[in-house]
This record gives sequence, C-alpha cells and structure tokens, in this order.
Amino acid sequence: MDGYFMVRQTISIDSSEKVCCHTNEYFPVHPNEKIGAVEIAATKTTTKQLQKFNPMESDGAEKNTNDVLAACGEKPDTHTFPSNKWVKLNVGGKIYTTTIDTLVGREPDSMLARMFLQDGGMMPSEKDEQGAYLIDRSARYFEPIINYLRHGEFVCDKHISLKGVLEEARFFGIYSLVTHLEEKLEQEEPLDDRPLTRIDVIKAIIQTSAITELRFQGVNLAGADLRKLDFRNINFKYANMSRCNLSHTNLNYCCLERADLQYANLECAQLVSVRGLCANMEGANLRGCNFEDPTGVRTNLEGVNLKGACLESSNMAGVNLRVANLKNANMKNCNLRGALLAGADLERCNLSGSDLQEANLRGANLKDAELTLMVTPLHMSQAIR
Repeated sequence: MDGYFMVRQTISIDSSEKVCCHTNEYFPVHPNEKIGAVEIAATKTTTKQLQKFNPMESDGAEKNTNDVLAACGEKPDTHTFPSNKWVKLNVGGKIYTTTIDTLVGREPDSMLARMFLQDGGMMPSEKDEQGAYLIDRSARYFEPIINYLRHGEFVCDKHISLKGVLEEARFFGIYSLVTHLEEKLEQEEPLDDRPLTRIDVIKAIIQTSAITELRFQGVNLAGADLRKLDFRNINFKYANMSRCNLSHTNLNYCCLERADLQYANLECAQLVSVRGLCANMEGANLRGCNFEDPTGVRTNLEGVNLKGACLESSNMAGVNLRVANLKNANMKNCNLRGALLAGADLERCNLSGSDLQEANLRGANLKDAELTLMVTPLHMSQAIR
C-alpha cells in the first residue's frame, strides 16, 4: 500500500559516530511529524521499496545513516566544506595552502572545484601525515595554475615551459586558462619554424599584383601540397620545398637557385628557363617535365644535385647540366639534344633510349652508365671520357 511510512528503530551512537540499528518496523505517519525530540521528514514510498531495505543484515553488520536515507530515496550525506575554510594541497611533494573559495570561485567546473564543492560531486583524495590532500602532479607547473585561480592573471617564470603548464591546466580542467595558453603559444611560435600551407601560398598569390615580383625566398614550404598552381616568375631562392607536391605546376622562369627540393614530386611540371643553380633535387620525381624554351634560352641547372632522381621521358633539350650530380638517376627516353653535360657525374645513370644528339659530354663521368637503345649514336667529337 502506497503512502507515508516511518522506519521505527532503536538506535545508539558509538564512539566513531556510526549508527547501530537494533530494531526495524514500519508504520504510517504524517509528513514532517515530530517523534520524540527528533523531527523526521517522512518519505512517500511503497511497502515494496521499504522491504528492499533491511537495516540488520543476517550477520549483524552495522548500517550507517546514509544507508537509511538511501533506502528512503533521500540523498546520502556528503562531505561539505565552508567556502572560507583553509586547506592544504600536497602537489608532487610540495605543500600549497589556499582556501576553498580560491579553488571553487573562478573555475566551478574544474576538478579541484568538484573535490571541494558543497554538493560533494567528487571525493577529495587521501591526506598525507600533515593533513594535506595528495595530488600526484608536477608542482613546477601547478604553481602558476594556483596563482591564476587566486587573482585571475597568468604569471609564469620564463624558465617554466608553457606547454607543461598547458597540460596541467587541461588535467585540472581549468579551461579558461587552457584557452589563454593555447593562444599564447600560437602567437609565440616562430614563423620560420612553421611551414606554409597551400592556403597560405594561394592567399599570397591572390593578394600580389601581377606587376609585382612575388618572393618566397628562404621560405619554409616543406611538405606543402602545391600541385597545379601557377608559380611563373616567382623567386624560390633558398626555399625549403622538400617533399612538396608540385606535380603539374607551372614553374616557368622561376628562380630555384640553391632551393631544397629533395624528394619533391614535380611530375609533368613546366620548368622552362628555370634558374636552378646548385639546387638540391636528390631523389625528386621529375618524370615527364618540360625544360625546353622555344626561344632558345637554356634552363640553367648547373651544379644541381639530381642524385637518384627520376627524369624519365622529360624534355631537357638544351638544358645546362654542367658539373651536375646525376649518379643513379633515371633518364630513360629523355630528350637531351644540345644539352650541356660537361663535367657531369653520370655514373650508373640510366640513359637508355635517350636522345643525346649534339649534347656536350666533355669530361663527363659515364662509368657504368646504361647507353642502350640510343636514338642517335654518340660521336667521338662529344669527347666522352
């Protein structure tokens, strides 16, 4: 039968303040009825719900008052802390003394706040022998956090890593400080260390007048996806373009002098009249590229490093490759008519099927180079060593 019921019990309190229940009977009462000197708020419940609660176990185990309240649908008592109470925190072996208001006031949703909130949302950790709550985190990075909770300003010694403080702020759930530190770290990150992205490059091209020279000299573009873009007449001198994707890109009349293009992908790129003096293109993919200028101006790749690069089926007519490093390069089926290869290192280079008519190979190293299926036979006047 549903209604208001009271649990009548004979209780005693021992030295540890635990409640010992000795008898157990249920009887209907009016809500908020006073029984003896104790005012008890009756809980509307059912006999079935009451039957679930048996304050005396078969083995005589004791039940505390929280069990009684839980059985009647009431919220058990939880730990409470006055807001002006002082507490000690043992963080990584270092003792910090602060108030509950400091821990709760500025970031009420943080882990520290939930440990000491009045509603007891999270139980505090164990205490050390001095009564300080133990927190297994770095004291070095915690100190700027506790100071932030005290006065709302982030102050940090220059020798303390902001990234370390950021990780601690994330752990403790101090999200206003997390946002501040993320913005601060982003502002302090050196631009030289952050490679430009495709979007950065496109913005720079769009915002530059057609009559203005655009320079990416010395810029870090490592790993950027720059395929199919128009880079005509742009200065990339000393730029870091290693592992860039430059396939089908128009690089006509660009300056690539001493640029780093190691293992970059330049497949089918346009490289007419490029100035690539001493550029590093080791391991780069230049398959199917066009270097020939119809006006007769030579593409200058003098001293370039093309060791292990792939130049298969590229049109390199008239290219200046003097003293270039072409060891182990793949130059199958290349058009090298009139190319300047004097002093070039072509050791173990695959030149099978290439056209070397009128090419200058004076002083070139052709040791173990593959010269099969040549379009035109080499002539002695080309002075092969």
